[in-house]
Amino acid sequence: MNTEKLLKAAISEVLKSEFEVEEEVDLQPTRKEFEGTFTYVIFPLIKKLRKSPQEIGEKIGEALKRESDLVADYNLVKGFLNIVLSPKIWKDTFNALLADSYALDNNGQSVMVEFSSPNTNKPLHLGHLRNNFLGYSVASILEANGYAVTRACLVNDRGIHICKSMIAYQCFGNGETPENSGIKGDHLAGKYYVEFDKAYKQEVEDLKAQGMKEDEAKKEAPLMKAAQEMLKDWEAGKEEVVALWQKMNAWVYAGFKQTYESIGVGFDKTYYESDTYLLGKDIVDEGLAKGIFYKKEDGSVWIDLSEEGLDHKLVLRGDGTSVYITQDLGTTELKFQDFHTDKSVWVVGNEQDYHFQVLFAILKKLGRPYAEGCHHLSYGMVDLPSGKMKSREGTVVDADDLVSEMIRTAKETTEERGKIEALSEEEKQALFQMLGLGALKYFLLKVDPKKRMLFNPAESIDFQGNTGPFIQYTHARIRSILRKAESEGLVVPQKIDLSDFEALEVDLIFLLSEYKNQLKKAAQEYAPSIVANYCYDLAKTFNSFYGEFSVMNETDVRTRDFRLALIEKVAETLKNGMKLLGIDVPEQM
Repeated sequence: MNTEKLLKAAISEVLKSEFEVEEEVDLQPTRKEFEGTFTYVIFPLIKKLRKSPQEIGEKIGEALKRESDLVADYNLVKGFLNIVLSPKIWKDTFNALLADSYALDNNGQSVMVEFSSPNTNKPLHLGHLRNNFLGYSVASILEANGYAVTRACLVNDRGIHICKSMIAYQCFGNGETPENSGIKGDHLAGKYYVEFDKAYKQEVEDLKAQGMKEDEAKKEAPLMKAAQEMLKDWEAGKEEVVALWQKMNAWVYAGFKQTYESIGVGFDKTYYESDTYLLGKDIVDEGLAKGIFYKKEDGSVWIDLSEEGLDHKLVLRGDGTSVYITQDLGTTELKFQDFHTDKSVWVVGNEQDYHFQVLFAILKKLGRPYAEGCHHLSYGMVDLPSGKMKSREGTVVDADDLVSEMIRTAKETTEERGKIEALSEEEKQALFQMLGLGALKYFLLKVDPKKRMLFNPAESIDFQGNTGPFIQYTHARIRSILRKAESEGLVVPQKIDLSDFEALEVDLIFLLSEYKNQLKKAAQEYAPSIVANYCYDLAKTFNSFYGEFSVMNETDVRTRDFRLALIEKVAETLKNGMKLLGIDVPEQM
C-alpha cells in the first residue's frame, strides 16, 4: 500500500471541499524534531486563499482528522502542516511489508552499463575502484528496478601508452616475467610504464643540456620515437611486436582477473579497443553523405555542433585516421547491434564530460534510435590527503594494496573490539575481508557520484557513524537477537495484530516502507549514494530503538513478537540494500 499516495489524494479532496481549490499536492518527510510522518507546506496557498497559514492549516488538519481514517492528528509549525498517521495505517503498512518481496516487477526494458575500462599498461588503482563500485552497484540497482542488465567493459589495450610499457620492457626487462619475479602481471606492466617515464624524462633533460628546446626534446627523445615506431609496427601487424603485446597483455589480464575476483566485480561482455579502434569510419561516410559532417581542404572531416552549445568537432583526421570520437561512434553502434538495449550508461570520470556531450549530440544528429537512451554517469575524482594520483610517476594508490590494507585494518579493529573468540580461523578471515571491503565500498559509494571526494581509510573502517562496518555490525547484532529468540523456541510472526506503536517503531516501519521508493530514486538518478544513506538511516534508527526498548525482555507477548518481526525485517532490508552496493553483511561479529 502506498500511504503517501493515499494521503495526497485525501488532502486534494479536502482542498476541493473546503476551499474549492484544485492543487497538486506535494509532501515531504516531517523533520525529526516534530511529531508526524509527512509534512504539507501551506505557503503556496496563502496568496491564493488570502488567509493566514494558521487558518488554512487548521482547516485542512481538522478536515483530515474528521474525514480520513489515515490521519490521527496534526500539528502546525508556521506554514508547515505536520500530519500524524493513525496506528491502523502502521499496522496495515507493516503487514503489507511482511507479505512483500524486495523485487520490483520486470519493466520490459534493457540497459547496458559500461564501467571499469582499464588500460593494459598498469594495474587498477583507487580511482578505478570508485568506477568499478559505481558501475557494478548502478547495474545491480537497475536490475532490482526490473531492467534486464548487461555489465560491459571496454579494455583500452592498444595505443601509445601501451607501447611505452612494451618499449621499456624491451630495453630494461631482461626476461623478467610474473613467474620469475613474483610480481603480479598487471603490476609488472605498470612497473615498466613507470620505468619508461623515468628514462624518457632523463633523455629529455640530456637533450636540453645539449641546447635543444624542451618541446623539441620531448619529440626527439629516442624512447618516445621508439614507442611511436612500435605503434606503427603494431598497426601494421609486425609479428614480433604483436607477440610481445600479446604476452604482456596476457600478464595484465591474469592480474586484472585476480583483482576483479577479490573486489567482487564481473562483466557479462568485454570489448577490446584493439578490435574496435578502426570502427566508425563508415559512420563518418554516412554523415558526409547526409550533409551532417563536412570536409575541410586538408581532407579532415568535422561536425558543427554550435547549435547544441558546443563547437566544431573533428571526427576524422585528414590522413584518414580515427580520433577517439570516431572509435566511440563505431563502438556504440556495435554495442547496440549486439544487445539492442533501450538504455546505455557509461561510467566515466567527469574529465570526459565534454567528450560525451559531443558523442550524444552526434548520435542524435545521425538519427540513431538509441541516442535518447544514452547517459554518461559522470563522477568526481578520488583524492588522497597527499594529493592527486599519477600513474606514470608511480604515485597511485594501487587497488590490490589498498584492499589488502583495508582487510588488515579491519582485522586489527575487530580484534581490538573482541567478541570474535567463538569464530573459527576461517570464519575470522572471511569476516575481516567482508568488513574491509565493506568499509572501502561504502565509503566510495555513500558520496554523490558527481562530487569529487577525499578518501580516508581510517575514517572508513570506523564502527560508528556513516560507515559500512556500522551497518554491518547492526545487521550482525539483529541476527544475534533472532538466534537467541530461535533458541528459546520463539517463532517470528508473518502477520501482526497491534494497535499501538512507539514513535521509534513508527519511524522504523516508515523507513522500511520507503525502501522501494529509495530504490526507484537511486535508479532514476544513477546514484548508489541514495541506497547507501538509506541503509545508514535505517541502521541508525534501529540502534536508537534498541537503545530505548527491549525485544527479548518485553513482557507483553504481542509486542515482543511484533518487535521480533520488525527487527527481522530491518535486517533483511539492510542485507538487500547493502547487496545492491556489492557489500555482504555478516551473521555474527
